[in-house]
Amino acid sequence: MRPSGRAPNEMRQVSLETGYAKKAEGSCFVRFGDTHVLCTASLEERIPPWLKGQGRGWVTAEYGMLPRSTDDRMRREASAGKQSGRTQEIQRLIGRSLRAVVDLQKLGERQITVDCDVIQADGGTRTASITGGWVALQQCVAWMMERGMLTESPLKDNVAAISCGIFEGTPVSDLDYAEDSNADTDANFVMTGTGGIVEIQSTAEGEPFSETEFRELMGLAKASIADLVRLQNDAIKK
Repeated sequence: MRPSGRAPNEMRQVSLETGYAKKAEGSCFVRFGDTHVLCTASLEERIPPWLKGQGRGWVTAEYGMLPRSTDDRMRREASAGKQSGRTQEIQRLIGRSLRAVVDLQKLGERQITVDCDVIQADGGTRTASITGGWVALQQCVAWMMERGMLTESPLKDNVAAISCGIFEGTPVSDLDYAEDSNADTDANFVMTGTGGIVEIQSTAEGEPFSETEFRELMGLAKASIADLVRLQNDAIKK
């Protein structure tokens, strides 16, 4: 039995609320159970210097956890004067995941920055950020289309992510903190709406896992991400 009482293939309750941040070109407040992340997409009429003159844009991401998103207060990284290695790794993952489904040529020489701020953490903050980040990005693109800044959408597909792992010998989907902190194997899957694999991060925390177990995790991830894509599409229609 999982600590939450969920079935092995059952995700936590997921919600995606668009238009949460009224001043951003795109926004989504995403909830995976008790993990809550505010994702905002901001349009800037500039690009990184190394992209100038190439006629294409850029999509990047920043990620952070608020001081009381966890049980004990975390010090703000700004007050420490630098980001942790974990923060840098996660925001690069979010950026790579979003760029995988964007035609940067169609975006033109503009940059969209997706900020993912963790309000409350209970496992799976990076996967929630990717899933909600795509919705915020789509909202920003829709904002640009409405104003005639784009003639066609640069979005090629959805992208969403889910954590899966082996907990007490059983492959399960959407780990919360109680499972994540005690899992035998922990994996993050990032996939597109059409089933393409963007990235897989998988680690044996104790005993190595087998190819058969990996296939089971992959099957759980594919099913969960298909459900998340449907939720994304429902959210952007509202």
